[in-house]
Amino acid sequence: MNGPGDPAFADAAVIVVNYGSSALLAANLTKLTRSATGLVTVVVDNLSTPDERERLHVLAAAEGWYLVEPPTNLGFGAGVNAGIELAIESGASRFIMLNPDAELLPDAAARLLAACATSPTLVAPRILRPDGSVWSNGSDLYLDDGRIRSRRRRLVGVPADRIEPWLTGACLAIGSKLWQDIGGFSDEYFLYWEDVDLSHQVVAAGGELLVLDDVTAVHAEGGTQAVGHTESGQAKSDTYYYYNIRNRLVFAALRLDQQDEALWQRHTLAVAREILLQGGRRQFLTRPQTLWIAVRAIRDGRRVAKRIRACRGSGAASDRSA
Repeated sequence: MNGPGDPAFADAAVIVVNYGSSALLAANLTKLTRSATGLVTVVVDNLSTPDERERLHVLAAAEGWYLVEPPTNLGFGAGVNAGIELAIESGASRFIMLNPDAELLPDAAARLLAACATSPTLVAPRILRPDGSVWSNGSDLYLDDGRIRSRRRRLVGVPADRIEPWLTGACLAIGSKLWQDIGGFSDEYFLYWEDVDLSHQVVAAGGELLVLDDVTAVHAEGGTQAVGHTESGQAKSDTYYYYNIRNRLVFAALRLDQQDEALWQRHTLAVAREILLQGGRRQFLTRPQTLWIAVRAIRDGRRVAKRIRACRGSGAASDRSA
């Protein structure tokens, strides 16, 4: 709800989904919104506790932010969808999606917004850790088995058409036409893989994925979920394990042809093991229930995939090119 100001932000909004992270918003988001005059700010508070919601009320009122207050936890993708819906109603036509634990300064935000203004492009900055090392500058999805690797660790010898790039949802910019063409985030995911799916849908719709390597954001790894696709050797949350294993199977059912989905199914146990091992071996001694999380995730992912295939067979779901 900023007043008229910098033309770079005249028709733009930043969307942040909060879950128990009001302190991070006060530390990180304000560095952007207090200087980016004219930028609409929408915070979607996925309900955690009444006290946290009250803190968000106070902070949003003080900073002039819009606050969306769903009665439950919508998850990340659905939360962003709700925030962008309000931003569109407020007159915005370009959007930045930003994690609470990510710091984006106004000049960088303006560059991202400019890059998505004139073409159907999903744009990301190079994302750094606080120590200056690279957290993400684009990632790859391997269609032969459903594994994920960072772009800078791309495997040699894999055909280019068997690698599908994607951009992390920690910080993204997109224009309203492309957003509406792809229908926003799918509601099948709740957490994790929704950004892989969004990237896939952008390309399928004729859009482009773009990383601006000379534009940076800082991601305080561990600020919200204490996890990340590139972090290893430290135990992750149950949520991280469950949804990363489950949603790999959901994506395959939604977006792949039968042959590739069958390939992914055959690699499910091996990939699930690799996801668990991102948290190290010691966790299996201190938290043996971690293995059960993987079993549940595979079971539930297969159930959802079966439902999706049934809907697709009846013409109610889109195939890979949708």
